[in-house]
Amino acid sequence: MRAFTHFDIMNLTKANLLRTWQSQSLQIALIAYVAIAVIATAQGLLAGTKVYFPGGRPYIDYNNFRIFKFSFYHLIQGKDIYQWFPGDHWDLYKYSPGFALCFGLLSWLPDPIGLLLWNLINSLCLFAGVRLLPGMDDKKKAWILLFCLLEMLLSVQNTQSNGLMAGLIVLGFALAERRSYVLSTLCIVFSFYIKIYGALAFIFYLWYPGKWKLAGWSIFWMLFFAVLPLLAVSGHQLLFLYESWLHLLLNDRSASIGLSVMGLLEKWFHLASAKNLVTIGGVVLFLVPLLRWRLYPDLTFRLLYLSSTLIWMVIFNHKAESPTYIIVMAGIGIWYFSRERDRLDRVLLILSFLLITMSVSDLVPAGIRNGFIRPYGIKAVMAIVIWVRIVYEQLTMPGTAGSGSPERADIRY
Repeated sequence: MRAFTHFDIMNLTKANLLRTWQSQSLQIALIAYVAIAVIATAQGLLAGTKVYFPGGRPYIDYNNFRIFKFSFYHLIQGKDIYQWFPGDHWDLYKYSPGFALCFGLLSWLPDPIGLLLWNLINSLCLFAGVRLLPGMDDKKKAWILLFCLLEMLLSVQNTQSNGLMAGLIVLGFALAERRSYVLSTLCIVFSFYIKIYGALAFIFYLWYPGKWKLAGWSIFWMLFFAVLPLLAVSGHQLLFLYESWLHLLLNDRSASIGLSVMGLLEKWFHLASAKNLVTIGGVVLFLVPLLRWRLYPDLTFRLLYLSSTLIWMVIFNHKAESPTYIIVMAGIGIWYFSRERDRLDRVLLILSFLLITMSVSDLVPAGIRNGFIRPYGIKAVMAIVIWVRIVYEQLTMPGTAGSGSPERADIRY
C-alpha cells in the first residue's frame, strides 16, 4: 500500500475543507459573526480610555455605546437628550426619543453584558437578513456575509448602530418578499427611528400586492414608535424633544459632509455649496429606474434596488463615516453575489474590498492613510462607482419581466 505523501495529505485536507464549506457555509459565517462581536466587546472593555482632542477629558473606549445607554437615563429623567452631557460621554445623541427608550432594555445591564448584547444584535441582525434573502443558495449568502466581515468588525469595534441599520433594511426587504408585512414594516420603520435615511426603504413596497395592508402597518408602526416615549415622559416634553431633535439634525447637516458624494466634491473640487443640489440629483437617479415598472416582478431588479438603497443611504449621507460603510458593503455584496457576474464586475468587487475595507487598515502605511486615503475620502470612491453601475444595470437590463431573474415575484419558500 502506497504511503501518503505530503501532497496527498494537503489535497485531502483541501477537499475536506471544501466539503465542509459547501455543506456548512452559513454556519461558518454565523460563527465568524458571533466571534467578531465577542472580540470587539473584549477590545472595548480592555482598551481603557481615550481623548478626542489634545488635552481633552478622557472617555471610555466604547463611547458610542455609552451615548445610547445614557440617552435612556436622560430621557426618563426629563432632560433634553440632544444636549451635551460631558460627564457621561463625548459627543451628542442624534437618534429618536423612541430609540432612546428602546435602548433601556440594555441600559440597565452591566456594561460588559450590555455591550456584548449590543454588538451581537448588530452583527446577527445582518446575518439574519442575508440568510432570509430569496434567489440565492446558502453558499452565496455566506460569501456576502464574509465579504462584509471586516467592515462589520470595524463597525462593532466602534459600538455603532450601522450593522443593525443594514440588517433592518435587508430584513425588511426579505420579509416583504415572504409577504410578512407586519414584521417587514416593523424593521423599516424602526430603521427610520434610528437614522432617518431608513425611510428610503419604503420604496420596496411599490412592488408587492396588498399595498393598503403595507400602508396601514407602516402608519401603525410610525405612530407606535412616535408615541412610545410617552411611557416615560409627558406629551409636552415629547413634543419639545422632537423639536430639539429636528433642530439638531438641521444644524448637523450644515456642519459636515462625511465620506460621501458631497465630501468628494468638496475635497476634490471645492464645491461645498452644491450639497442640496447633489442630494436632489441623487434622489432623481435613485428613482429613475422605477419608470421600468414592467420589471417589478423580476427578482433581479428588486435585489438591485435593495443594493442601490443600501449604498445610497451612505454615499448621499452628509454624516457618513468609516464605520458606516458596513451598510455599503452589504449592498455591494448583495449586488455581486445575487447573479452571475463578468470580469469587470469581479474587478470592481476586488477594488471595493481594497479601497473601502483594506485602505483604512493597519496594512496600509500610516503615512498613506493619513496623507492620502483619509484627506481625499478615497473610501467613498468605489461605493459611488458601484452605485452608478447598479443604476446603469437597472436602466439597461432586458425589459421582459423575469428575464435574467433567479426567481419571480410570487416566490415559494
